[in-house]
Amino acid sequence: MTAETPSTTARADAGIDPRHPFADHLSRAAAMETATPHTSWTSADGPLPALYLSHGAPMLFEMADWMTELHTWARHLPKPKAILIVSAHWESAPISISATRPTELVYDFGGFAPMYYQMRYDTPAASELARQVVGLLPDSEPVHEAASRGLDHGAWVPLKIMYPAADIPVLQLSMPTLDPARLFTLGQRLQALREEGVLVIGSGYLTHGLPFLDWNNLDDVPAWSSDFDAWAETALDAGDIDELADFRNRAPGMPYAHPTVEHFTPLFVTLGAATDPTAAPTTAIAGYALGLAKRSIQTA
Repeated sequence: MTAETPSTTARADAGIDPRHPFADHLSRAAAMETATPHTSWTSADGPLPALYLSHGAPMLFEMADWMTELHTWARHLPKPKAILIVSAHWESAPISISATRPTELVYDFGGFAPMYYQMRYDTPAASELARQVVGLLPDSEPVHEAASRGLDHGAWVPLKIMYPAADIPVLQLSMPTLDPARLFTLGQRLQALREEGVLVIGSGYLTHGLPFLDWNNLDDVPAWSSDFDAWAETALDAGDIDELADFRNRAPGMPYAHPTVEHFTPLFVTLGAATDPTAAPTTAIAGYALGLAKRSIQTA
């Protein structure tokens, strides 16, 4: 990491109103790191898990409890050498990788406070991780480098909360298809990265029926959201990949839980990258935000 990288991020975060929940989160994270530095991954730790997380929009920076859950989760894992993330917000075929050096973030949202469009997440160069990823994919599936594309909010919003120091190389991989079987195969090809201390993440939202929310009563959890969440929990605990893959036909709450499916399908990259996809994963975060299921898991 160059000397400029942390200072750039620090300047951007220094402009946040100290009364803002994210400012408090940064203070608590910094104090925690000072008291107990996050231990870096070594080969003795064994492969890192693969994660599926529900990421929320920039309003996640205003949700203290959810930020604490994400940061606590990250601290319970060894600090990764690098992070590879597949987000619901980048569908592109052929497979593409984001810029390997810090560049402008993708502010793919609207109607939020100006501060969110000024945030940065200037992580170290991810050139080595890009080389590893390209080496794991078959010659029949060439990888395009989108050299000017930064991280979208499905990547930088949760990672800025989980790893606010921005001192871990991050590479985003596009989602080349919405087909669960093909995404599962993609995850299998990425599995070896975990043995090198790379954290593989699928970033989505377990339910994402935004058009069907009652925006006047966001404390209410719609039945389509809770039913889908309960179904997913049962299928995950049973290691029933076929059930999960046929979610369009088998899951209660469809199509309301996912009128479009890109927030659920990153799960299959995560499951494919697992050592044993049929083993019950650990639920790291459960519950609801704005009526949507924020269930997030880690696989062995």
